[in-house]
Amino acid sequence: MELTLYELYQKMLAHMGPTNWWPADSKEQIIIEAVLIQNTTEANATRASQLIRKATAYDFGKIATMDPNILEDLVRPAGFMKNKSRAIQGLAQWYLDHDADPQAICQAYGSQLRKVLLGLHGVGPETADVLLTYIFDQPQFVADKYARTLFGLLGVEGLGDYQTLAKRLHRLPAPFTFTDAQEFHGLIDEFGKAHFRPMEKFESSFLAGDRLRLEKSES
Repeated sequence: MELTLYELYQKMLAHMGPTNWWPADSKEQIIIEAVLIQNTTEANATRASQLIRKATAYDFGKIATMDPNILEDLVRPAGFMKNKSRAIQGLAQWYLDHDADPQAICQAYGSQLRKVLLGLHGVGPETADVLLTYIFDQPQFVADKYARTLFGLLGVEGLGDYQTLAKRLHRLPAPFTFTDAQEFHGLIDEFGKAHFRPMEKFESSFLAGDRLRLEKSES
């Protein structure tokens, strides 16, 4: 069956149910975990996140002024501890400098917000898109490895790296809302965990045999 992007989302939601991503108690936790998850496993990122929770309760005031060596030890399970701890402290201070107010940040930067985020230390394209989706409530698409793998299996060609798909699909088209965008990312990642290990499992999934059609408005 040929599916539009929104039809794919609806089919995944109907079969899998809501994932309620990002699973977190606060936007501060999501910001931290968006950095920790870079280039590591979910389990490793979760271990580091729980250490930070225990030490700071995700209080950005504490994190921004914490001894970098102490924060590095907390980040250690997620790897790249120096770079990630610096990124977390930088994001924490930037967020506090803007009164920890996502709506005000969106109003201040408008369409330039993604560019501003990319200018912060340790924030790459995937992290920026996660922040736009889950912190700033925008219908952004996160073109991560699970998404590229799924789209490739559904017949979309030439996806390559993150930027390749992100350029084709950076914001989700109507009727997607930001809550749909949050859920769609969660569904794609949960589907990947269930059906890409090993890849042969995809052939017995509910999406086997489907094809994805990206309209011009979705590119």
